[in-house]
Amino acid sequence: MVEKTKAYQYALWCIQPENSKVGRYIKKQAEQWLEIADGKSKEAFVDEKAVEKISNLLKIMIHPDLLCPMADGMEDYAWFLIIAVLCTKKYDSKGRDIRYYTTAVLEICRKNFKTFYSAVIFILLMLTEPPFSRFFSVAPDLKLSSELKLSIRKIIKCSPAIADESVFKILRSEIRCKLTDSEYTPLAYSEDRMDGKLANAFLADEAGAMDSYPVEAMRSSQITLINKLGIIISTQYPNEDNVMIDEIDISKKVLDGLHNRKRRFSLLYEPNDEFLQNDLWQTEDLVIYQSNPVAVNNEDVFENLLEKREYAILYENKRENYLCKHNNIRYKGLGTEGYIDITKVRQCCVEGDKAFWKGRRVWVGLDLSQTDDNTSVAMVTYDEKTGKIYAKVWGFIPKERIVIKSKKEGVNYKKLIAAGECFSCGEEVIDYSFVERFILSLPEEYGVIVEQVGYDRYNALSTVQKLENDDKNPLECVEIIQHSKTLHRPTKLLREYILNKLFCYEQNLMLEINFQNARCTEDTNLNKYVNKKRSSGKVDMVVSLINAIYLLQDAVLLGEDSWGAQII
Repeated sequence: MVEKTKAYQYALWCIQPENSKVGRYIKKQAEQWLEIADGKSKEAFVDEKAVEKISNLLKIMIHPDLLCPMADGMEDYAWFLIIAVLCTKKYDSKGRDIRYYTTAVLEICRKNFKTFYSAVIFILLMLTEPPFSRFFSVAPDLKLSSELKLSIRKIIKCSPAIADESVFKILRSEIRCKLTDSEYTPLAYSEDRMDGKLANAFLADEAGAMDSYPVEAMRSSQITLINKLGIIISTQYPNEDNVMIDEIDISKKVLDGLHNRKRRFSLLYEPNDEFLQNDLWQTEDLVIYQSNPVAVNNEDVFENLLEKREYAILYENKRENYLCKHNNIRYKGLGTEGYIDITKVRQCCVEGDKAFWKGRRVWVGLDLSQTDDNTSVAMVTYDEKTGKIYAKVWGFIPKERIVIKSKKEGVNYKKLIAAGECFSCGEEVIDYSFVERFILSLPEEYGVIVEQVGYDRYNALSTVQKLENDDKNPLECVEIIQHSKTLHRPTKLLREYILNKLFCYEQNLMLEINFQNARCTEDTNLNKYVNKKRSSGKVDMVVSLINAIYLLQDAVLLGEDSWGAQII
């Protein structure tokens, strides 16, 4: 039955190679869900009975604006969201009926009916969840939170089959379902405490205007529940510190295979990275389509957005609202771009071969961060035969902070340590002596000749003195000023070599995560550099790699004009 639903058909439409009207993360989510729907997953399946039940309930609900059955009036993306979230089940050894997805993230622009379809989901949940379930919506203020309640009320009043008070009772502060003794309550972050609530399902609306507290408080209430659901919805907001940024980033890591928390369903309607540069939003209609799924089949909506785009081009004061709310582009972040697509990086991965390094001249880069944070060491060399840069990178974290950092950053550090990509040293703080011994051991361990060690002066002076004054193998250390004027050339060079597949690194998930997190900033002279503050997570490995390539570039340029020609 699922193959006949609009959800399945929409997912098939999304993954068509010639279809550019949805972004790459929508395609990835559609591909992953179709694998489940086609019975190819060992973890989850689509429950046909649940699909039939939900479909029948949608037939008796009336669309208040179109005055037709909800099943006939819903947008295709809403079908995809509802069927996937409510009907995808987890294989359970005990035979329990457990939904597969525990989190649903919807990044979508204004006027795509996001609150309306959230109301549809809550009505379905109140009718189908176990007795005495409780549901909450959280928003920056009570007015916003009550928008969901108003939408629920509107649908109920227009649907004769459920409008009777024996089914739903609408009160001033809540809505009750008499059939299941469940209740829904809107909460306001500005007025209500979120703690102490037991939420079978919650909705965080306009999450871009809130910090992480409301979402985490709701999630904390669900720890003991088997069937739990958190729905997080928002457009983009221009502020730098909001929970939606983190949720989108986690979703992207899951879809890119960098995070193993698969029980998350994410529809990220935002333009692909290639449309975020050179003001392409001013001319490229795909920016509108990829961020506004309703505009694909609704000509009136599309024309209205074109008009808003024209005004945003002409008037600076209209630009922020248009880009954030109608294109899902953070306007204050237009000067910040992703460093490089992770799929391009992965094409440069090669099998590890310790013998390859023996006898090679290498340059080492350091990123010695604060004592309780990540530290990284990168080793690079240039192979004249192939014209490629080869790199090996390691991370270091405090041993006692592994669990805390894993939860906070959503990274399985224990797995990375087991893979040899990261080392735990010290207790609550980094043991710099361990890092120093590691660097000094590289010539013996890999048979390399360390030409130079590049470092950022911050937190590195003591370590540099020990490296330079070592009794057995003193190393030449070079300070690399962390400024766009200095870092632009190696940053550009590394990116070009990756794109040209002239960069090679051994399998390293931690390095890939750092590349995924990295964001670049341009200064007034258009010099680009990786900006730690603007990046969406740890980037210490990328920074140490760029420091190492700075030295390699400088050294090779002295005698290799052919290589240097690429980086003028």
